[in-house]
Amino acid sequence: MELSELLNVFQGIGTLFQQEPAIAIGRVVLVVVGFGLVYLGKKEVLEPLIMIPMGMGMSAVNAGVLIFDGHRFGTLFIDPLVSTTDEVVTTLQIDWLQPIYSLTFSNGLIACLVFLGIGVLLDVGYVMARPFQSMLIALFAEAGTFAVYPLARMFDMTPQQAASVAAIGGADGPMVLFISLVLAPEIFVPITVVGYLYLGLAYGGYPYLIRLMVPARLRGLPMPPDTKGANITSGQKLAFAVIISTLLCFMFPVAAPLFISLFLGVAVRESGIVEFQKLLSTTVLYGATFFLGLTLGVLCEASTLLDPVVVQLLLLGMLALLISGIGGILGGYVMYFATGRKYNPVIGIAGVSCTPTTSKVAQKVVSTANPQAIVMPHALGANISGVITSAIIAGAFVALLR
Repeated sequence: MELSELLNVFQGIGTLFQQEPAIAIGRVVLVVVGFGLVYLGKKEVLEPLIMIPMGMGMSAVNAGVLIFDGHRFGTLFIDPLVSTTDEVVTTLQIDWLQPIYSLTFSNGLIACLVFLGIGVLLDVGYVMARPFQSMLIALFAEAGTFAVYPLARMFDMTPQQAASVAAIGGADGPMVLFISLVLAPEIFVPITVVGYLYLGLAYGGYPYLIRLMVPARLRGLPMPPDTKGANITSGQKLAFAVIISTLLCFMFPVAAPLFISLFLGVAVRESGIVEFQKLLSTTVLYGATFFLGLTLGVLCEASTLLDPVVVQLLLLGMLALLISGIGGILGGYVMYFATGRKYNPVIGIAGVSCTPTTSKVAQKVVSTANPQAIVMPHALGANISGVITSAIIAGAFVALLR
């Protein structure tokens, strides 16, 4: 068998020699990056729930390129660019992940499912116990969103595109997905991939930022016991969820699906509906997270990510998360001085609303410096406030720019 015939049989390899060199090299690089994401997820350097399926999908989609009629390169995974009804129906019968993408991903449903599951895991009592402290830190931790929006406009992005990339600074994956889908669908695929990729990297990068900004003697600063939270009843938490959800839906109807999803989860938790709690916190949350990670991975085709626009998104997304992390820690320092040096500034990183990742990062760094110091209750308060704050900013962006 001649080499050309052999390459036609093994098309994943053969297409490497038929595509543009930059695309072919990019495919190989992304296959290796996929391996790296799986490895780092297994070692828990990055968030394994997202990174392992994302890494597998990234490697597979860049390996499994074949040739369709008309000498068009493609895969049997997803075509995110189909738009007409006929194209969608045809593609649903060919690409195996297209139903997940078209029916749950591209309409924002998967973001709402993730929020439902997250809501069940959230104890809003942490926010209610210290609302002003928590919200102050959350506002500081949105610094990346506020800083990157005007910067993105300087890169000749439209206001809608700038808002979508700036939202990465809120470090809330479902929120990034939702805003980019509504405001800038033309960059929805790369911006969502960039947003979630950096959320995973935040898990591994923020501890170094904390060590850089907070000296060891402050990292181990103990917090007083959490006595306020114990006095808040489930009825009060349920009332909080219902009232806040309703108010936010009144103010920002365009983001109402996200608000109701998050606070419905909280309501299920505080109502004690055990059957729904188990369903939403396990099957729905982990199922949605798994397919979210896998779908993001197979969207990481070399031809998509090598677009020059994506390079801008990568840089701006990284900058947004970096500035938000710095802002959160500065917010922690504000509380440190405002309380007479009794507040651990490391808690500030939890204002970045990657729930509960940044809370765990804060506690892990503090425990390394002082195994007896417990900051998790305060960190969760800032974390949940960060989710609420990023949702409000998302609603404002959509309302103003849609």
